Amino acid sequence: MNESFLSLCLDTRRARKQGPTALAQRQRARLADIVGFARANSPCYRALYQNLPEQVEDTALLPVTNKQELMAHFDDWVTDREVTIEKARPFVENRDLFGKEFLGKYPVITTSGTTGTHGIFLYDKRTHSVVGALFLRMMGAWLNVRDIVRIIAGGRRIGAILATGTPTATGVGITRFGPRLGKAFQALSVHTPLPELVAALNKFQPAILTSYATVTKLLASEQETGRLHINPVLIIPVAEGLAVDEYDRIASAFNAKIGNSYAASECPFISYSCEYGWQHVNSDWVVLEPVDADYRPVSPGVQSHTVLISNLANRVQPILHYDLGDSILERPDPCPCGNPLPAIRVQGRAADMLILPTEYGERVTMPPLLFGTSIYQIPGIEQFQMVQTAPTSLRVRLHLTDSADPDRVWQAVHTEIAHLLSKHKLNHVTVEHAEEPPEQSPGGKYREVIPLKRDA
Repeated sequence: MNESFLSLCLDTRRARKQGPTALAQRQRARLADIVGFARANSPCYRALYQNLPEQVEDTALLPVTNKQELMAHFDDWVTDREVTIEKARPFVENRDLFGKEFLGKYPVITTSGTTGTHGIFLYDKRTHSVVGALFLRMMGAWLNVRDIVRIIAGGRRIGAILATGTPTATGVGITRFGPRLGKAFQALSVHTPLPELVAALNKFQPAILTSYATVTKLLASEQETGRLHINPVLIIPVAEGLAVDEYDRIASAFNAKIGNSYAASECPFISYSCEYGWQHVNSDWVVLEPVDADYRPVSPGVQSHTVLISNLANRVQPILHYDLGDSILERPDPCPCGNPLPAIRVQGRAADMLILPTEYGERVTMPPLLFGTSIYQIPGIEQFQMVQTAPTSLRVRLHLTDSADPDRVWQAVHTEIAHLLSKHKLNHVTVEHAEEPPEQSPGGKYREVIPLKRDA
């Protein structure tokens, strides 16, 4: 099935216009296709699916998978026999290769390991075509003709404050696509101190601004105080979830539209937001199943314990009936925006801010991703967790690979954290190495940063 980009764009448009029945038909056909492909080309899935019917159009027939199990069988999971973990791991640890194609054909990214495992994910050409088509669907939902005219009049300038120079999804995206936009694109590192970000944005004046959600909150506060004064048409917070009223505050601060999406390294096109604050699932290319702790379906209107996802596009590394680890709530009735795609709200991706006092009594707020995107560049780390034990004390927990040198890794970690703290005038904050490993939250995830508990 080698659909052209144009045909995919036309199909995504038709699918939405034709409504729920047509969306469900596409989903069943694409599920049967990718299950058949995975069974034929992945030894791991061949073993998992050996007792299934020849044709599978219902994910309920599939066994549940997760990142820990699939990463443990990486070489048998992938469908391209050239791909091995021995080749892929050094590739993503080589800074000179960030954004380049693995084996000359697959962009590859890493995850921070919120479920306890450091993931490596490859995208094939088909996935990129689907991402492009669904991106146009998303932008069409967010922008009208007047908005587009304003963006063009503003020089089409796009500002991105993300994890530049890293093998994460955002870092690889900037490396691959930023140069194509030339001077109309400005990539700023999320590690940059806030005053420097404000100065750079004031000079660049982006028409579209994207950053991690917690960083966007900080920028909204700067806009409200008048230190930041930009006039974007569209704000796109990514990677983290915020309360609905926080999105409203950001929109009001910038007098701009908010385009929010729900994505994961396993599936970069899960859903996109509407004006009523709901996320509409791209159900023609994604199967999203809210379930309880025993993987039984929960009813619409009931918050799930976790969610199972099936990516119907990516064939090189199939993600099928996969425990994503997020808690969601599915809307039980049609969304008032009129979009026929299923509507959800993500309940479990809000990140905590780390608040540290300076020696002069000021408070510096640092998003968790600022640390995570730096630490995971250091080879040998499977999991990282930093706990604030006192206002100026941080305790770092590490889980390392078997081959890692603990002393060398810790020295690199300490140096990286000290550098970040110094950039934000927090040299007095102490950083200690914990003997205990990273700990899971009650929901089963590993929070990268656990701030000090504060009185309400």
